[in-house]
Amino acid sequence: MDRVTVLNVPIDPLTRRDALERIKAMLVVPRPQQVITVNSEMFVESERNPSFKTLLQASDLNLPDGTGLLWAAAFTNQKIPERVTGVDTVQKLCSFLGPEHPVFLLGAGEGVATKAAEVLCQRNPHLKIVGTFAGSPKDADAPAIIAKIHEAKPHLLLVAYGSPHQEQWITKHLHKLPTLRIAMGVGGTFDFLAGIQKRAPKFLQGMGLEWAWRLLHDPRRIGRIFNAVVVFPLLILRAGQHPHVTAR
Repeated sequence: MDRVTVLNVPIDPLTRRDALERIKAMLVVPRPQQVITVNSEMFVESERNPSFKTLLQASDLNLPDGTGLLWAAAFTNQKIPERVTGVDTVQKLCSFLGPEHPVFLLGAGEGVATKAAEVLCQRNPHLKIVGTFAGSPKDADAPAIIAKIHEAKPHLLLVAYGSPHQEQWITKHLHKLPTLRIAMGVGGTFDFLAGIQKRAPKFLQGMGLEWAWRLLHDPRRIGRIFNAVVVFPLLILRAGQHPHVTAR
């Protein structure tokens, strides 16, 4: 399928169902691959950070996690059918996975990944989670993290260090983890699963106003939200880019 391109970053225009099918197909391929759930903040970061843009351009699968991406695609005469969020993708994927595809949860605060793993396993008794670890994206912590993942031998690695740190960590270390089939940055997914953070009501999500809910509950996010709802649209308008597609 052709990819759409926003600010020179390719996005896979998949439905939620199609995204799950693509990820399940990737899990049977015996090589490490990277999945990124791309949101508006990441585009702002990529404009400031060329190495991060290169990382996004090289990803095996870029899912559109943000209503801003749907608007940006439409503005450039392209089409993304719907938003594919990281937290929903993780939950739905884990409902399908059996023990043949073991999972490792990395990141978030101390104990959060463990709590998230408990919730996932309670909901999905067939799911096999072979390890959790908080750690950090710092280079000094990488050898211990890689050793733990080596020992656990997962197929799916979910990394919750926040963007761009989680994507940079995956890109830097993916080749050192040969048992992996997929590594995916998941942002605040573990916090949501563990009940530390609450997601916006469905009607706000449907209206594209999840950012307002997050701002209300965590005013410290105002800088990130400003980037997503103000800076990103301005970048699209300023770019005035011509619509085009990238062959998959």
